[in-house]
Amino acid sequence: MRASTLHCLLALAVAAQAAPTRGGSEFANLKAHIKNVVILVMENRSLDNLLGGQKLKGIDNPIQKGPFCNPYNLTNPAAGLVCSAANDFDSITDDPDHAVYGNNIEFYGTFTPDNNAIASGHLTPTQKGFVHEQLRLYSSKANRSTLAQQVMNYYTEEQVPVLTALIKNFVTFNHWHSAIPGPTDPNRLALVSGSSYGHGSNDATFTAKGFNEKSIFQSLTEGGYHWRNYHDPAGGTGPEASWFQWTYDAGLEGNVVDISQFFVDAAAGNLTSLSFINPSCCGVGTTSMHPSGLISAGEALIKQVYEALRAGPQWEQTLFILTFDETGGFHDHVPPPLAPRPDDLTYTATTPSGANYTFPFNRLGGRIPTLLISPWVSKGYVEQQHANSAGQVVSYSATSILRTLGYLFDFEPYNPRVEWSPSFAHLINSRARNTPKKLPAANPFKE
Repeated sequence: MRASTLHCLLALAVAAQAAPTRGGSEFANLKAHIKNVVILVMENRSLDNLLGGQKLKGIDNPIQKGPFCNPYNLTNPAAGLVCSAANDFDSITDDPDHAVYGNNIEFYGTFTPDNNAIASGHLTPTQKGFVHEQLRLYSSKANRSTLAQQVMNYYTEEQVPVLTALIKNFVTFNHWHSAIPGPTDPNRLALVSGSSYGHGSNDATFTAKGFNEKSIFQSLTEGGYHWRNYHDPAGGTGPEASWFQWTYDAGLEGNVVDISQFFVDAAAGNLTSLSFINPSCCGVGTTSMHPSGLISAGEALIKQVYEALRAGPQWEQTLFILTFDETGGFHDHVPPPLAPRPDDLTYTATTPSGANYTFPFNRLGGRIPTLLISPWVSKGYVEQQHANSAGQVVSYSATSILRTLGYLFDFEPYNPRVEWSPSFAHLINSRARNTPKKLPAANPFKE
């Protein structure tokens, strides 16, 4: 056999090993092999920011396709450009704008883009306003170069060794967007309930018993499944299950427990059908990666969760979904796509220009890092877009979790947005494989 033929066959064998399941068996594999789902939702990082230095083929990021640049001033080209480069710091103290209107100027160059022009496709995102908005927000700070680097720069493979190891060993999404171009709480609500119900800011409704709508927690209970919402007592995000009046009406507020219990349950094999984990947020000493919390502290938590699952007796039936709530105002060069409205509600806010803007919830936010981690997924595979149930090839988003878990746990889509979202059931394979028992240590570096 010629060497060239052998190399070709070896390449085909590697590709076959990496390729996920396609065809009618995708839902069968999901239901046959996955009994426990663990969801860890981190905070406020875009794909270009956190995974910008990853070299695995298929990830569309600055180190492979860049650098990508933004002007210092949207109305004055003579002010110059700043381009993406590797970070030399762990985290930042100047939290970027991630309000709905902040996303507007970062994507479209204005706080009040024309919604009709967006919906018709006549106005598309340029992704050129991130630096401009960071400088506007922190205009009292003298060093414009530092402010620009905070939103444009990215982390190298060596700076995020835990994520690098997971990317090389499991499935990474190249086109996964936040549900809403806005802040934390509306995005977290959409992840578990399919909509933010007209909320576009972290308002006072996001508290115990704040919502009467249906969530994944209710759907699982009604289907005879069990769940727990683990949260860090340091607080900062969620716990999402406590937001719903139903949780208290059903007498299940005791399912919201301290994150320390997760590690006890994982070791004992007592994880429920769904384990939803809230890290601590959002300042120094927290673990969600939200500024000014350290990236390395978030990596340490991810490593801890993975190794607890890997060492536990339920690993062979577990799917670990690692994702983020939203981009946090960090640059990503891929324009967010349009998406169906989940309902007929809107959100109106007064922008820094003094004008009001009304958002109709008809488009996604920026790309966020999301990985599928399980012995049942392919090694080092990068997923792109996928066909939804209507046959449209579209990007993934937070509501893809609800779509997929609906197939797994037998509940219907809550609204048109969830129904439109592509499932990732096809990424569950028919055979399990060996996976790393340990991940590298997190790498604290210059702050």
